[in-house]
Amino acid sequence: MSGSRSYHAGFAAEEQVASLYGRSGRAVCARRWRGASGEIDLIARDGDGVIFIEVKQSRTHAEAAERLSGRQMARIYGAAAEFLEGEPKGQLTQARFDVALVDAVGRIEIVENAFAA
Repeated sequence: MSGSRSYHAGFAAEEQVASLYGRSGRAVCARRWRGASGEIDLIARDGDGVIFIEVKQSRTHAEAAERLSGRQMARIYGAAAEFLEGEPKGQLTQARFDVALVDAVGRIEIVENAFAA
């Protein structure tokens, strides 16, 4: 996939996932949030808690899942810690890390609390 097409496919996947979270009552409060440690695709509110969402798009859900590396998870953790510094409860804010897998036809599979697995 060319760079431009890949970018637009990723952006479209993020939009679909943001819409899904919004419809479930967990509004997205930040898109492509960047800290010194890295970028987080989407951040949603769940009551007083925060959900950090990594969106992976590929031909199949399995291929999308394979694209998440340990190094990338470490960068997301670092960026999440930076984001939480601005929250009223700081690092004590309830948080979880979801991975949203989007296949070639736009089906979305949400893996809640994915980094704990």
